[in-house]
Amino acid sequence: MAKKAKGNRVQVVLECTEHKDSGMPGTSRYITTKNRKNTTERLELKKYNPILKKVTVHKEIK
Repeated sequence: MAKKAKGNRVQVVLECTEHKDSGMPGTSRYITTKNRKNTTERLELKKYNPILKKVTVHKEIK
């Protein structure tokens, strides 16, 4: 198991919204970090989806 981090920086998982709606098999996910104190809402970033071969919106999942 990973050591529990101290402080406000946490790891979050970003999942492609466009790919999920398309019904194609597989998913595009990215792992990144965010500062819980400065960014209280969920992250929404544009990232490259290798399955769809284009840049799509990725939202933070729990």
